[in-house]
Amino acid sequence: MKTSTIDHDYFLEFDRRQRRIEIHLVVAFFAGLAVGLVGMLGAGRIPGWAGQVYDPYAYLALTVAVGATATGFGWALLTTFLAAVSTVVATMGGGALRGDLDVTLLGGTPAGLHWTFALLVGLGLLAYATRRDDRWGDLAAGVIGAAVVTDVVDRATPGFIAAEPYFWPLPALPVGALAAAAVLLLRRTGPARARALALAAVIAGLFAMGLAVLPGG
Repeated sequence: MKTSTIDHDYFLEFDRRQRRIEIHLVVAFFAGLAVGLVGMLGAGRIPGWAGQVYDPYAYLALTVAVGATATGFGWALLTTFLAAVSTVVATMGGGALRGDLDVTLLGGTPAGLHWTFALLVGLGLLAYATRRDDRWGDLAAGVIGAAVVTDVVDRATPGFIAAEPYFWPLPALPVGALAAAAVLLLRRTGPARARALALAAVIAGLFAMGLAVLPGG
């Protein structure tokens, strides 16, 4: 009678991987709740510059972190979607606690809410793509950095679509520096980091030129 041998190491590693996935899902959900709730409850109670930094960059940082730490593309999609949903739910809950129950609190309008939600999930998936060791990983990191820098330029430039008084030079400069640091952290080697930063600068420049020719730009 033959005896079957069981690869205990394989099953132990499989079990550890499943636990990591479960923990990642739970952390993504509760982190989204925390970020959304803090942002809503803190609105109007924290200094203006802090509010300008928190919204939207705390939300973007959350989905980038969630996507970059996912164990697969499908899990990156699920966890970033979960984090974005929980952020929206927490924002609505925080608004209800303050007597302002409005589903468009995050994004300003129904279209803005949909765009913000798509942006959060999209950046999370790009963050997962930065784990690639090829030029596509460099491009993904560059697009993430360019998205943040473009938003900073849009908010800091008078006459642009989303221009905000007193956004320049603070908090625009620190946010831009953090965006560059994030690009560096998302890549693993010096050449990859240099390529990603160069791509971020080029793409952000193209986006800024597009903003300049749009109505209100």
